Amino acid sequence: MPSAGEIFEVFLLVVAAAAAIAALAHTAPFPFVLDHLYGGRVLWRMPHDGRPPTVYLTFDDGPNPEVTPGLLDLLARERVPATFFLIERHLTAETQPIVQRMAAEGHALALHSHTRHLMLMRPSALKAHLSSFADRLTSITGAPPCRAFRPHAGWRGSNMLAGLAEMDYRLVGWGWMLWDWDFFRPRDVGIVPRLVRQASPGDIVVIHDGHHENPRADRRSAIDIAARLIPALRAKGLGFGTVCP
Repeated sequence: MPSAGEIFEVFLLVVAAAAAIAALAHTAPFPFVLDHLYGGRVLWRMPHDGRPPTVYLTFDDGPNPEVTPGLLDLLARERVPATFFLIERHLTAETQPIVQRMAAEGHALALHSHTRHLMLMRPSALKAHLSSFADRLTSITGAPPCRAFRPHAGWRGSNMLAGLAEMDYRLVGWGWMLWDWDFFRPRDVGIVPRLVRQASPGDIVVIHDGHHENPRADRRSAIDIAARLIPALRAKGLGFGTVCP
């Protein structure tokens, strides 16, 4: 018969495992418990639907007046559509023409956030907040944004997913290892071989052309990465699309 000490050790292990699962449910940068509970409301990769082999370039934390115009120049030269997950407080008189250009050139606009606090909002409050943001983008471009939201760092919760369901929005993540964070090393073209190696049809790639706090952050690496990534993915037989239907 196990001793009291052994029983206590097992109890501590169970508590630790439960705490780890609870944390991952909200912070995991990959599909986890909450995502499965909400079915098609959460996308970490796009469905194939019989379309040609396609990957989805997404750019976070803009618009950035120092970087995003050059990135748009590159995408125009390459004739590649992308999805821009924008931060509302970065929408200014200076960046409004950049957003208008995104829409005019066929890119998808979607909602992002600079803070994790949105996951703590009540569903109705989140809906009101994001709806106001969407209305602002509509007033800038003349068309509603994509019905997609990416939370800061991917942190999510049941309230957030319930609020998105009320709006008929989807939470959009990204593919495994298909991000531009490189384990405390500077963001640069050194990540391109990993992205190309990992990418397959339906995958979502995330690159940062902005910063969640600094609206003029030096993110020129986004242009360099995309310039090498696009032809390499094409050589792999992949085309490009946006996360909007």
